[in-house]
Amino acid sequence: MQKRKLGRNGPEISAVGLGCMSFIGFYDPADDATSLKTLATALDVGVDFWDTADVYGMGRCENLLGRFFRENPGSRERVTLASKFSIRRMPDGSRAHDNSPEYIAQALEASLKRLGVERIDLYYVHRIDERIPIEDTVGALSKNVQSGKIGAIGLSEMAPDTLRRAASVHPIAAMQSEYSLWTRNAELGLLQACEEVGASFVAFSPLGRALFTGVLQQVETFAASDFRSDNPRFVGLNWRRNRDRVAGFLDYAKSLGVAPSALALAWTLAKAPHIVPIPGTRTAEHLREFAAAGSMTLSASQIAEIERLLPAGFAAGERYPEARWVGVEVY
Repeated sequence: MQKRKLGRNGPEISAVGLGCMSFIGFYDPADDATSLKTLATALDVGVDFWDTADVYGMGRCENLLGRFFRENPGSRERVTLASKFSIRRMPDGSRAHDNSPEYIAQALEASLKRLGVERIDLYYVHRIDERIPIEDTVGALSKNVQSGKIGAIGLSEMAPDTLRRAASVHPIAAMQSEYSLWTRNAELGLLQACEEVGASFVAFSPLGRALFTGVLQQVETFAASDFRSDNPRFVGLNWRRNRDRVAGFLDYAKSLGVAPSALALAWTLAKAPHIVPIPGTRTAEHLREFAAAGSMTLSASQIAEIERLLPAGFAAGERYPEARWVGVEVY
């Protein structure tokens, strides 16, 4: 497994990380026993950068990781652990964003307790809160860096200028946003801003929410709780166009004798040395497949062929339905 540095002065982490949202059934149903086995496999294959959030299952994902650390002595020291705050569930069931100093303190203490740790290595601002300048939020977070409760500060789904403003207050170790063969908006300035301020770019959904794995063929059976059930890219004509376009990429991976998930991740890693993709999965089998990307090196001709098959902008449909754009800075 290749290593990459987290931020300009942070620890070395696995080039391929693990997004933990799948463990709470965000897509297909998940069970704790399978998830715990997958976490153990992650350490076995060298995937040591784990990413979660307090909102994943309203704390259930953090509880699961905390259980793993308790049941596997010494595992916590082997993991660079990231979590996020900002999204609050309101009494009426709606979601709101709160980046106030008061809520930061409350959310951080709750996450530390669920995870059973004294420190979160990377703590992200999950979404923008338009009421509060990012400088104020980062200033409040910096006090928790000084106290040792968090190791570094990250941002999620924010614009390049917001990153620069945040970095003027305190070093930002990572910016997280969606990036993959069918979501390349980050190339319009965010990747460059990360390099400028010394932040890693953490790419979530680098496998196109399973599109680039080759296992997703039918979308009609998605449960209503599945994130993709109302995602524009997985609906109607958009889905058929996307599925058909990706078929050539899947054939190309087969011709190379590699899993398409590993090939898609290897492409992501090849785009810049400060990119760290965090694919998610519920199973140890799929984790082993995509972890192989951490030891792959693509040739210039292979990268060119992948981009010929799936050129920038090929995706049909927006990456979010309208309601999920709240709190996401579009640039």
